Amino acid sequence: MAYSLPSLRENENNFEQIVALPHCIIVLPLPFMEVKSTEYLISSPDVESCPKGTLPEVAFIGRSNVGKSSLINMLSNKKELAKVSSSPGKTQMINHFLINKNMFWVDLPGYGFAKVSQTKRGTWTKMIWNYVEKRDNLQTLFVLIDSRHTPQRMDIDFVNKLGEKAIPFTLVFTKADKESQKEVSEHVSQFKKELLKTWAELPVIFVSSAVKRLARKEILEFIEQLRQHYIPAEKLKEQAEEK
Repeated sequence: MAYSLPSLRENENNFEQIVALPHCIIVLPLPFMEVKSTEYLISSPDVESCPKGTLPEVAFIGRSNVGKSSLINMLSNKKELAKVSSSPGKTQMINHFLINKNMFWVDLPGYGFAKVSQTKRGTWTKMIWNYVEKRDNLQTLFVLIDSRHTPQRMDIDFVNKLGEKAIPFTLVFTKADKESQKEVSEHVSQFKKELLKTWAELPVIFVSSAVKRLARKEILEFIEQLRQHYIPAEKLKEQAEEK
């Protein structure tokens, strides 16, 4: 099966991007996003306990120890917005943050080698998939990939499952400062080639470093595009009924 997702294209001068997503097509100069306020809201054990989906939302997920909390803190410019731990598996709930009082960012539990029981891992897995499938205001799921490694089967399988369920997602390769630029580039290229075995086209991709703040501006611009062009599910339903 060949999965297909809308893609992002850049013109030669990099002044404009064309972004196609499930509920919007955007052609515009890149908007600037400044994170002026951040507020931790709640940690929820399931999607039903999450805040009402009245605002656009983006979420972050990845294998344990991929640098998810560090990326969120770098993007928000807050060192301790998301909890950073040297012990994998510390994020165990759906953590909501209110950003600029006009959107939600969500820190999800990691998947992979966290040292927890099989039962607990199963609970996390169910919680994650219930969230990404039922959260109508989710604009994209940022899937974090460790750029230090060659393609990992667990990451590929997770992305392919997102394709099966038609979940919009964006890839962010993390820890680009930990290896040489050549090695990072090779690992990203290998991942792309692996994806193209089952995907008709590639999703939006960023290469980042929380330490060097690499790709912060670009990721924030992308998030702002999603926020500005968000259409609530109720509005989409009304538009569909009018046709």
